[in-house]
Amino acid sequence: MQRLKQELDGLSRYILRVRQEVAAIDRPAEQTDDFESMGDQMVAVVKATESATESIMEAMESNSEIVAQLREKMEDPEQLALLDKITENAGNVFEACSFQDITGQRVGRVAKSITFVEERVETLKNLLGEQETDDVEVEAGEEVSEEDALLNGPQLEGDGLSQDDIDSLFD
Repeated sequence: MQRLKQELDGLSRYILRVRQEVAAIDRPAEQTDDFESMGDQMVAVVKATESATESIMEAMESNSEIVAQLREKMEDPEQLALLDKITENAGNVFEACSFQDITGQRVGRVAKSITFVEERVETLKNLLGEQETDDVEVEAGEEVSEEDALLNGPQLEGDGLSQDDIDSLFD
């Protein structure tokens, strides 16, 4: 009977620790970012990188067209050599921009893994019962610096202030 009581006490302490861990994930003591938004943040990084890369490539394509137009109007070998160098540099920029696809794939995998963990945590919360984690005291984590506490951006699409909101502050 004593052995059974010890096992039940141990199991009870283990369940309490699980509740504390789930509560800490659900509502970190010293952080403003929610765990559930990490996957969304990673997807936003991929989209922003993709958008920036597209802008860079469009600008470089436009420059290539301008170089072609200039080439038709020039005959000086030195000037044509400079245009060749510009074309070579453009090729290097295009090559460097190809990192976005590889980076996007890798970050996408991480986002998928984070989403999987988020779903498992949510399932665990539901199994424990939300009330079971709401009442659990969360231990204080690392102290957030004053500067980090002020950082809130960039916001996910649909969150934060719109450009119209910002413009209205100056009216």
